Amino acid sequence: MNTNIEWFKQAKYGMMIHWGLYSLLAGEHNGQSSSYYAEWIQSRLQISNTEYEKLASAFNPVFFDAEKIVNLAKECGMQYLVVTTKHHDGFAMYHSLVDSYNVYDFTPFHRDVIAELAAACQKAGLKFGLYYSQDLDWHDPNGGGYLSNDIESAGTTWDNSWDFPNSNKDFNVCFENKILPQIKEIMSNYGEIATAWFDVPMTLSEQQSQTIYDTVKKLQPNCLINSRLGNGKYDYVSLGDNEVPETKDVNPNEVDYNSIEGFKPSPNGLYETAGTINDSWGFSYHDHNWKSPEQIYQYKQHLNSLGINYLLNIGLDGLGRVPMVAESNLLAAKKLESETLN
Repeated sequence: MNTNIEWFKQAKYGMMIHWGLYSLLAGEHNGQSSSYYAEWIQSRLQISNTEYEKLASAFNPVFFDAEKIVNLAKECGMQYLVVTTKHHDGFAMYHSLVDSYNVYDFTPFHRDVIAELAAACQKAGLKFGLYYSQDLDWHDPNGGGYLSNDIESAGTTWDNSWDFPNSNKDFNVCFENKILPQIKEIMSNYGEIATAWFDVPMTLSEQQSQTIYDTVKKLQPNCLINSRLGNGKYDYVSLGDNEVPETKDVNPNEVDYNSIEGFKPSPNGLYETAGTINDSWGFSYHDHNWKSPEQIYQYKQHLNSLGINYLLNIGLDGLGRVPMVAESNLLAAKKLESETLN
């Protein structure tokens, strides 16, 4: 029996963290603003990999404190933490031996932030989860998404069409040489992983989704895998970004297993909505549309009443800090909850 199933049902509330090279740009490059998703800035503004890589030389987040961040999550009543190990830009936020394009080898910071967060979660008694972009990878010439560019994205295209415009891309090469080996790394090197958070399955074949699922289960038997792995291979359902449904309604005859939105049948009755504390997932100078403490509390209560966990995201800034307003509103939401329940 996987004990994480019952834990997930009771967890209710978690913290998600988006953090990467895009955090330095904070939604702005050469006088231009990105879309409301700052983590998509490379695609939105078609920044070449050569130019984007320069950010790594400036990435030295001296105020990053894993224990402080984890303790904030715990103080706010959160039971688990999920952090981006690699987002769509292809830059790994851990020490990868598969690809040197990572925070340890490619920046002056020279620290494995995933290892530090894993240790902090273990110390604080929080479960630890990892986000990994298993399809899109703008740093790899064979990164996914190129079959779906007729669908609107938050950037220019789903794949990197500005550096690699050719039509002979082969996602299998990226999958075998980078994606699958990196998934093996993150599932092997950071202790117990409670949840595996995958995203936007645009190109993955059913067999590739199955291979990832089997690989995770072999290395982390109790790890719960979200539905955005694609092709119906999952343990729990991730609803759409910021999706707060009125009711819990699943029609098994109208399910798109590769859609990142809406209900799907859950084999274990496990559901989660990941939401932003403002509009952007990554840190943005321009995004001041913060959810109030009242909104955070109300969303959490409503989702939990439907049996849906609330995974609330913060974007760390380029120095590794939780934005002041985000911290203040999270703590105020917890205080409001405590006062209401008492």
